[in-house]
Amino acid sequence: MLNYIRHGEGQGGPGLLIAHGLYGSARNWGVISKRLSDTRQVVAVDMRNHGDSPWFDSHGYPEMASDLAEVIEHLGGTWDVLGHSMGGKASMALALSHPENLRRLIVADIAPVSYDHAQTQFIEAMKSVDLSRVEKRSDALAQLEAIDDPQLRAFFLQSLDVQGRRWRLNLDVLARDMPKILSFPSFETQFDGPVLFLSGAESHYVTPEYRSEIKRLFPKAQFAKIPGTGHWLHAEKPREFEAAVRHYLDMLA
Repeated sequence: MLNYIRHGEGQGGPGLLIAHGLYGSARNWGVISKRLSDTRQVVAVDMRNHGDSPWFDSHGYPEMASDLAEVIEHLGGTWDVLGHSMGGKASMALALSHPENLRRLIVADIAPVSYDHAQTQFIEAMKSVDLSRVEKRSDALAQLEAIDDPQLRAFFLQSLDVQGRRWRLNLDVLARDMPKILSFPSFETQFDGPVLFLSGAESHYVTPEYRSEIKRLFPKAQFAKIPGTGHWLHAEKPREFEAAVRHYLDMLA
């Protein structure tokens, strides 16, 4: 089963399950999880092949949806689910294949469509790090020069186990299955529960042309944007992101 971090255990009401995006982890969502756990139980998972979760020889959305269903069944009851990017696609696949496991869904800056932007350059950058020369995080930082964005470098380094001199990412499987990660399975089912598609106003991941497919699969879908944010909306404006999630969950409580 997936590794998870629980916040606010003992709080009443429906719990919130958080599924992170590609190259992320449950720990990336620590601050937002803790803040949202003041009124509800929050569980953030490490997706397969990420963090402290098991490594598998596959990384497709049907498998990721089954992973999330297993966690919810272990926890008991039905849960609200929040997923960002890859985690958003996995959460949509969960809703479409295991609707009995969740009440409401929040999809952060992703649509149920295929994308053509490359992600493997980041895998190559991480694999290029000579881990035998890494004794502290800054040693790896100096070797990630191929990644121009300092915030992205810092983000990737959160998945580095310095003491074990290993990445907490199954880089080989993620690279091989990148076409699956960028795509989305075909579903003829619908999820009839409430769904919020929460996007960055400056992001191009959820465009008007995708709305017909979103509405086909999620007829009760609503849409909202956070001004001044891109794809990493929860990291760029965490307070605004938290407020939007809280408002949606409280509004439908």
